[in-house]
Amino acid sequence: MQPEVGQVVTVFRSRLRDDADGYADDARAIAALARTMPGYVEHKGFTADDGERVTLVTFADQPSHDAWRDHPEHRAAMRRGSAGYYETYSIQVGVTRYASAFDLSSESSA
Repeated sequence: MQPEVGQVVTVFRSRLRDDADGYADDARAIAALARTMPGYVEHKGFTADDGERVTLVTFADQPSHDAWRDHPEHRAAMRRGSAGYYETYSIQVGVTRYASAFDLSSESSA
């Protein structure tokens, strides 16, 4: 992904409950839905050795991000997460003020 000024990036940190039955199916469905949203750029998830999970979600701009935040199916998934999946979570949302990227493979082919 090429980062761009104005993109909105969400950092979602969480820890799952031991009994988070249904989480994986729900997460796959919501990820598939996110990919259909106008302005969707990408999302990636990571799990640390201590079990903390981090998901980075990028949208092209604030209106696209807000449409995703307010999507009825996404809101329902958020409620299911609080009620049955997450032990803890935190969300940080920011607008990209500066963007830069480097790709060694493009440098060597020039």
